Amino acid sequence: MNIFPAIDLYEGAAVRLFKGDYNQMTVYDKNPLNIAKKFEEYGAEFLHMVDLEGAKTGLTPNLETIENIVKNTSLFVELGGGIRSMETVEKYLSIGVSRVILGTAAITDEAFLDEAIAKYGEKIAVGVDIKDGFVAIKGWTEKSQYTFEDFCKKMQDKGVKTLICTDISKDGAMKGTNRELYKTLSEKLSLDIIASGGVSTIDDIKALREMNLYGAIIGKAYYTNAIDLKEAIEVAK
Repeated sequence: MNIFPAIDLYEGAAVRLFKGDYNQMTVYDKNPLNIAKKFEEYGAEFLHMVDLEGAKTGLTPNLETIENIVKNTSLFVELGGGIRSMETVEKYLSIGVSRVILGTAAITDEAFLDEAIAKYGEKIAVGVDIKDGFVAIKGWTEKSQYTFEDFCKKMQDKGVKTLICTDISKDGAMKGTNRELYKTLSEKLSLDIIASGGVSTIDDIKALREMNLYGAIIGKAYYTNAIDLKEAIEVAK
């Protein structure tokens, strides 16, 4: 299993939200490249990034910051947050982002999703944000009509290779991850599944690894020193 330490971007800084609430934001570093380099030092090969401003506006306000990290580290960078057009997909891939994550747009604009998969294949991942059993959209503010199982199955049928699955109720709450959810998904799907939300102990990492998941995202647990990243990477292997 691969570990994806996370950097959330807002106004060029590395921040964290509590349960997706923009009013509960902590700034960790005004220059996120410092954090990315630290991840590399600890042995990370992957980086999960979210443009929180982009998630709201559908624009690319942190493009320069992202490019800076891509060019100055050797990390495999996956990026999400408001990617709603082929133009945005191309903009990010052209600066060296390894994989882009479609969220809301994967639900609301099927033609765009199909075009992106047809053109870029494995470089397109889909983020599945789960709220009360349904897929949430628009920065977690609305519930879609899809149950998470139906939606994940649909993505598999469309040829999506990687799903980033977040249990919103667990995100940033440091109360452990939703192991039952990931067990269900790993048994029912033949996709690369990345667990996100509430991964807060080494035991979480061990449990997810045993499910043969492709990856796990570590966010707040790293920033609050609840998880030693170096140890997490070793255990995941």
